[in-house]
Amino acid sequence: MTATTSFDFTGTRALVTGATSGIGHAVAVLLRDAGAEVVVTGTRAAATDYDTDLTGMTYRRLVLTDNASIDSLAQSISVLDILVNNAGANFPGGLDESAPDGFAASVAVNLTGPYRLTMGLRRALRASTAAGGASVVNLASMSALRAVTLVPGYGAAKSGIINVTRNLAVRWARYGIRVNAVAPGTIDTPMTAPMHAAPQIVETELAHIPAGRMGTVAELAPTIAFLCTEQSSYTSGAVFVVDGASDCV
Repeated sequence: MTATTSFDFTGTRALVTGATSGIGHAVAVLLRDAGAEVVVTGTRAAATDYDTDLTGMTYRRLVLTDNASIDSLAQSISVLDILVNNAGANFPGGLDESAPDGFAASVAVNLTGPYRLTMGLRRALRASTAAGGASVVNLASMSALRAVTLVPGYGAAKSGIINVTRNLAVRWARYGIRVNAVAPGTIDTPMTAPMHAAPQIVETELAHIPAGRMGTVAELAPTIAFLCTEQSSYTSGAVFVVDGASDCV
């Protein structure tokens, strides 16, 4: 027996940031394969600078610590139905997030940059004629809901993402724009891959997960996609936790 779902995003215009690997790439591929016109971003100059298959997607460079880069991307898009704010990083530039400079750098990448991009795309989102309205999905994190002492800047930024999500959901409801967040637990991606070199860190993380394992991008992407459908048109300002029940421990 199987229990699966499928999506139809024919004619939908989507922007997925940080979509050259991991969660962002999984979401972009799902949207593309379901018929959407997908723009993806990365920090490198061109799509060919990545080994990832970006076939059928439009690539744009985006540096979230560069206001000009953010504004250029936002101004180039006139109509947008879906925005997935996925791009982000912990230990930006290899900095220690416990130190003030590392903390500030993490907040810039994971909160200030995505917020500036979202605000820059406000008119494009308002121009959407999608059934159920335009949809913004912000990637939060379980580090926003519990202490993860290795990445205090990342956790603080993701807490801010949740607050921004709720504020924009209220402010933009009258424009027919929905804003939600997804808070993943520990997902097996290139960003979490370094954990495997430190078994003690993996053990600590798994101790928070009753499911006893990391999640996969295939288990997360459909949740994000659902929040972009007309079937979720009455859902805004919500935070969907996808974490193997770690928030229950």
